[in-house]
Amino acid sequence: MNVEQLEKPITYDVKHEAEKIPATEKSSEAAEDKEKGVVADASGGQAEGEVNEKKVVANPPASEGTITIGEALEAAVLTAGNKPVEWSDAAAIQAAEVRATGRTNIMPGGVAASAQSAATLNARANSEDDKTTLAVVLTGARSKLPSDKPATRKDAEGVTGAEMRNDPHLTTYPTGVAASVAAAARINQAK
Repeated sequence: MNVEQLEKPITYDVKHEAEKIPATEKSSEAAEDKEKGVVADASGGQAEGEVNEKKVVANPPASEGTITIGEALEAAVLTAGNKPVEWSDAAAIQAAEVRATGRTNIMPGGVAASAQSAATLNARANSEDDKTTLAVVLTGARSKLPSDKPATRKDAEGVTGAEMRNDPHLTTYPTGVAASVAAAARINQAK
């Protein structure tokens, strides 16, 4: 894949997909829903039988000039990339992923899952050379997140809280994950 393909958001044409469903299937499903007493308010004022022509974007680009949570995670590579991943880092990365995606569960193969695995392996490693660093886990974080959003103050507070709760000294690493998300939130708030 080239850079242009990675930056282009994935879109789905809802109208085109709706046209593929035969009219008899649409009406039978609607009849079943009415029999069950199911009411769908999600249509946004759309009359029954109309097709919504909006395109759905899987990973929308962030507002221009704002720093996303994924970008903040990648920035942590520059500031603390050589630091071995600890439990507090894994917790902060998980909190950041949850806030960026809006999902409460950890995605297999995602940034948080990689961080938890690295923290577990690092806890068992005998030498510092065998430990996995933040650079290994956070490089390409934006591409591992299914969705991303601009960092806010609430996001920074949540990530900082998670990192502190999972640190034996109840502190955050000065240039770590929480610091990067907090810096992104401050920059975004100033705009």
